[in-house]
Amino acid sequence: MPRQLRPVGPDFVESAPVRLVYEREVSASPEAVFHALAEDVPGWPEWFSAVTLARTSDNGGRREIRLRVGARFEETVLTARASEVYAYRVDTANVPGLRALAEEWRLTPAGTGTRVRWTFAVDGNAPFRLVVRAARGGLGRAFRQAAVALDRRLAR
Repeated sequence: MPRQLRPVGPDFVESAPVRLVYEREVSASPEAVFHALAEDVPGWPEWFSAVTLARTSDNGGRREIRLRVGARFEETVLTARASEVYAYRVDTANVPGLRALAEEWRLTPAGTGTRVRWTFAVDGNAPFRLVVRAARGGLGRAFRQAAVALDRRLAR
C-alpha cells in the first residue's frame, strides 16, 4: 500500500542522511541525454533495466515509476533545466521504512560527450538506511549498466 513521504526540495540531494553518487561518461551530447531523461520518460524501461514502467502526467511535472522489484513511486519533478539537470522527489511509495527520496541527474559536457552524475538521496528508518548503504554496489552496477544502455540507445 503506497504511503505519503515527506516532501523535500532540490537541496535534499545535498543534505540527505544517505547520499549515493555515481558518475559515468557517455558519448551522447548533454541535449540528447536530457531528452532521454526528461522528455522521453516512457523510454526509461528500454535503457534502465530496473524500471518496468515510466510515464508522466501533469504536462511532465509528475511521474509514475514501477521497478522490477515491485516498488511503485509517484513523483514530482523538482528541476528540469535543459541539458544540465533533471531532479525529482518521490511523493508516495510502497517501500517500507522509506521517509523521503529524491534523485538528481546532473549533466556536464565532457569533450564531445557528457559526464552523467546520478545522486540517489534518501531518508528512512535505521533498518532502511542500513539496507540502502548495503545496496551501494548494486545501485552502482545498475547505474553503470543503464548509462551504457542509454548511450547505445542514443547512438542509434
